[in-house]
Amino acid sequence: MAVIDLLELPAATAKNTPLVGLDLGEKTIGVAVSDATRFVASPLELIRKSKFTDDANALFKLMESRRASGLVIGLPVNMDGTEGARCQSNRAFARNLLRLRPDLPIAFWDERMSTMAVNRMLVGEADMSRARRADVVDKMAAAWILQGALDRLRNG
Repeated sequence: MAVIDLLELPAATAKNTPLVGLDLGEKTIGVAVSDATRFVASPLELIRKSKFTDDANALFKLMESRRASGLVIGLPVNMDGTEGARCQSNRAFARNLLRLRPDLPIAFWDERMSTMAVNRMLVGEADMSRARRADVVDKMAAAWILQGALDRLRNG
């Protein structure tokens, strides 16, 4: 299977199974998971990047433990709608995952402003320190990305 359009994800995945969302950072991968009804996204874990195969195996293990059947990866599109080097890197990550798991349904979701929105929320509403924010921002951003995708799927 190749990377598919987000609206094709439900047909490509098993019904009543969660989806996993990813926020790919330079040093970490934020991971979020939906409930089986795909109504709500929750931050799950932070994978500290090492070798790609190790990162992928950690991700696959998380997906299997949650019985997740599909993946939504944040795509950091520029504010003007163009794709830069980070988008290319995220697309390459997806292609590499597909080399290991060719049957994995993967879709992208425009993540513009997700990290900024999460940081604003953590500082303003949660009054969280900078050190503590660093530990949670990527998995919270993954939840923000996944929730946006779930909302889009629900609203067609």
